[in-house]
Amino acid sequence: MGARFGESSWMDSQMAERDRWCGLTVIEVCVVVALIVVFVALVLPALRKTRKKAFAMTCKKNLSNLGMPMLIYAGDNNDKFPVAAGPGGLWAARTPNWRSRDKLGAYGMTTVYDPGQATVAASLYLLVKYGEVIPQSFLCPDDGKARPFDPADYGASGRLVDFWDFGPEPVKHVSYGYHMPHGGHALTTSRWPGMAVAADRNPWMDSPSAKARDFTKFRPDMAPSGGTGRQGRTGNSFAHNAEGQNVLFLDRHVEFVRRPTCGIDDDNIYTSWDDSDKVRGRPPTLGSQPADPKDSLLVNDPSTPPR
Repeated sequence: MGARFGESSWMDSQMAERDRWCGLTVIEVCVVVALIVVFVALVLPALRKTRKKAFAMTCKKNLSNLGMPMLIYAGDNNDKFPVAAGPGGLWAARTPNWRSRDKLGAYGMTTVYDPGQATVAASLYLLVKYGEVIPQSFLCPDDGKARPFDPADYGASGRLVDFWDFGPEPVKHVSYGYHMPHGGHALTTSRWPGMAVAADRNPWMDSPSAKARDFTKFRPDMAPSGGTGRQGRTGNSFAHNAEGQNVLFLDRHVEFVRRPTCGIDDDNIYTSWDDSDKVRGRPPTLGSQPADPKDSLLVNDPSTPPR
């Protein structure tokens, strides 16, 4: 009985010791978990902010990479920036035949004198076709639903230079708006250096990432409109947390601007002038044109063509 009693006492002491250590281990684990939660809560916003800044820098670099090919193209094209379907062409929701063997078939033309049709993206695709620009250069990394154009995704074979547009759904492969290439106010190298050439998507047009904003809620936070900062930000592109947009200007410099009123004389680059109102203007529809040679109007092909 004594031996068993001693053995029982020893076992009880060991179990008590184990329980004591187990209790401390649980407490330690809880403390570590709590510290991790606090660390993540403090660090995660900073990481997200850093990631967004990296996206904005990559986007800026991509737009910068388009500047020189555009000028080279213009130098070989009577100082005119890339325009699909020719100067008399029309902005269309879809390019008639992006896989065509020739330009006439691509833009739905019978002769070279006919007014063809093409998307805005088709004008940018001329930089892929003739300027050796890679499809990745047309993507903002903050546009999560866009991906580089690959003809094989649409059952097409051949080199990139064989085609005339970013496939049948160019909106999925181009993250940027481009100054309206058709009509009498298309860009040339002789225009003012402060003209906007390309930028993040127009917020008044549907995209794969977001629906077009309600223009009635947009009120620039500057004279003469006098809106709030929140109302002013609704005029920004959807990219970069709507804090601003990267813009490529005619003089080839790229700048991240906090408001779209960065054109000549506070011109809103995403709208056309509404009479004398350059700051707010009016949102684009399919077929919109700049109101004046100094009116920058950056548009992109919408997911759902506006009416």
